[in-house]
Amino acid sequence: MSIPQGLDLTRTGLRTQMRVSDWERLGVQARGVPMPSGRLNASVILPQGYRGPAFMIFDNFRVMFEWNQSFTYVVTAAYFATRIEGAPIYDAGNPDQGLDQNGMRELQRRLEARGHDVGAIDGILGAGTRAAVQDTQAQLGLPADGWPTPELLRRL
Repeated sequence: MSIPQGLDLTRTGLRTQMRVSDWERLGVQARGVPMPSGRLNASVILPQGYRGPAFMIFDNFRVMFEWNQSFTYVVTAAYFATRIEGAPIYDAGNPDQGLDQNGMRELQRRLEARGHDVGAIDGILGAGTRAAVQDTQAQLGLPADGWPTPELLRRL
């Protein structure tokens, strides 16, 4: 997927679903393949932030995620399925540096101190931590893409 500059990034992530036609109206486009039916509900996820790859996900992704709570595993499995169907190689973009496990733990501690439910302080970027990161980025005026960066950690 490609997302337009200026897209309200608080709409991205697992918490927001809209019809494909609504995403298209916002400027989200498929790369090298037709867009799915405009009637389908979908989310746009940015696993490595707005400068990294973007994917549109559907209900089948959510079913896989219920089965295996690893975001990385489900993204990888879903991506491989699209490649088998002939989709082009995704655009890796140029994502901002992420945090190592120690940095992630410190970020989780700081987010929890601000009242966010990040789940366990384990250094893993799970759904709770992603949601807290996205909300905090929006509060701080940073791109609210849910990708934890050293800059976010410094700002907290």
